Amino acid sequence: MDFDNVFLITTVPVANAEAVLQALGDAGAGEIGLYTHCAFTNPGTGRFQPDAASNPAVGDRGVINLVDEVRIEMICRRDRVKAVLAALRAAHPYEEPGIYLLPMLDTADFE
Repeated sequence: MDFDNVFLITTVPVANAEAVLQALGDAGAGEIGLYTHCAFTNPGTGRFQPDAASNPAVGDRGVINLVDEVRIEMICRRDRVKAVLAALRAAHPYEEPGIYLLPMLDTADFE
C-alpha cells in the first residue's frame, strides 16, 4: 500500500481564504481526476495566545485571541507537497500557520 496522496488541512482568517485557496490550487493541491482547485471549506473560530516575542498578523500578544477563520481541506499528491507548502506559507498571513498533512489510503486498494 503506497501513500501517493496526502490530506492537507489548514485554517486561515476569512479575509485571506480565497487567496490561500488560489495559491494552494495553483501549486498543485486539490487535483481530483479531471478537476483542479478542489477543496472543502468550513467556518470556525481560531484560538491562540501569542507570546512576547511573537509578531501576530492579527490579535494581541499575551492574551487569548479569537479569530473568525476558514478551515481548508485539500488532497495533494506527495510529489507536490513541498511546492504546495511553500505557496501556503507565502499566501498565509500568519507567522506560523497550523498545517496538518495526513497520509491517504488509495480507495483502489479496497475495491
